[in-house]
Amino acid sequence: MMNDDKKHSRRNFLQHTLLGGAGLGFGVATTSEVQAAPTPDAFTAEIEQTVDVLVIGGGTAGHVAAIQAGLAGVKTLLIERGAQLGGAMTTGGVAFPGLFDAWGKQIIAGIGWELVKESVELDSGTFPNFAKVPQHHWQNQVFINQFLYAILAEEKCEKAGVQIAYYEFPQAVTKSADGWQVDCIGFGTKRRVTCKQIIDCTGGAEVVGLLGLPRLREDERQPGSFLYMMGKAHDPGRNQIHRLYVHGADSTNSRTVTTANLTGRKSILEELRKKNQRLMHLQPETGFRESFRIEGETLITVNDYRSGKKFDDAICYAFYPVDLHTKSGVKPEPLKPGIIPTIPLRALIPKGSRNIMVAGRCVSSDRLANSGLRVQASCMGMGQAAGAAAALAAKANTTPLDVPLKEIHDLLRTHGAIIPGDV
Repeated sequence: MMNDDKKHSRRNFLQHTLLGGAGLGFGVATTSEVQAAPTPDAFTAEIEQTVDVLVIGGGTAGHVAAIQAGLAGVKTLLIERGAQLGGAMTTGGVAFPGLFDAWGKQIIAGIGWELVKESVELDSGTFPNFAKVPQHHWQNQVFINQFLYAILAEEKCEKAGVQIAYYEFPQAVTKSADGWQVDCIGFGTKRRVTCKQIIDCTGGAEVVGLLGLPRLREDERQPGSFLYMMGKAHDPGRNQIHRLYVHGADSTNSRTVTTANLTGRKSILEELRKKNQRLMHLQPETGFRESFRIEGETLITVNDYRSGKKFDDAICYAFYPVDLHTKSGVKPEPLKPGIIPTIPLRALIPKGSRNIMVAGRCVSSDRLANSGLRVQASCMGMGQAAGAAAALAAKANTTPLDVPLKEIHDLLRTHGAIIPGDV
């Protein structure tokens, strides 16, 4: 073991070596230090814990759902198989979430919007003018610094009392007397969670699939996008980056995701060599547009979406063109003036189930409706609604559909959400 004198000598040697190299044109990196808090039972491989609400998937919908549940005062655990929160916005790199406005007014707010707003302000960014109806929908998307957003989301989870478990994913889900037993696995960790409510925010309704509940999916899926930048520096929060369509990209399981990632990186490497440019930025994985959707207590059809149907149990708005990507490209179909679709609570409930909800792109919908519903702002609205409903159900020892809708709406309004009919 190295003593303190030797440690200081080694550090001084490295500093002098780097400083000496600076005159030769080498950059000098600065080093700072921080002490990680001890992890309780760090060397215990098997963990058991009890929570009220278990959110599985920390992407666009999941982290918002967990924060809302935590703010409602229930014990909440967020399981995420990756290394950070934010999903498509951060790991996928689609760092221009939308749309939060429609026809000159803001229609989606709440926890997700607070995070977006804070990330833009802290990054000295700019906002579009929501009072102005743009000529093209993308003109009102908000550019965010994806790296900043991810750590702000963690901070908001901590303030809400949400525990985060990265690098874990459920292997088995079984009913228990009071709700669920969920067995999760991570490297060096086996976690058994007993909970009252589950919110499945995995994108492809993976937990719903583990339970054998019905899911929907076409044989063909929209291409995924691998985002990168070559030739010039990427300026996060200021510009979009290059996109590679990965046709056949499939997020069904680890094998299909591996294939999509390898395919995308191989193509980018070939382009890099062909153009003889520097690779300046590369997202860690493919961004997927669609996978499984649940068959819910209500299914949102494209006619419901195009007509702006106001569902009796609507819990949030959605707004985006019908936006189906194919091998021949994409031709967004704008909604008619004044149309603002809504999302019903029953579209977040797997048909015939109790004590489990979904939020995000796996919402119960047909393929064309889902092409508009799957974007970040709508997923944030769904996530907050699911978090509120699950928290209230856990407190009342009931299932989300038995919670009075007014109570869900009131809790959402308390935390800044906009309920259909409020604007």
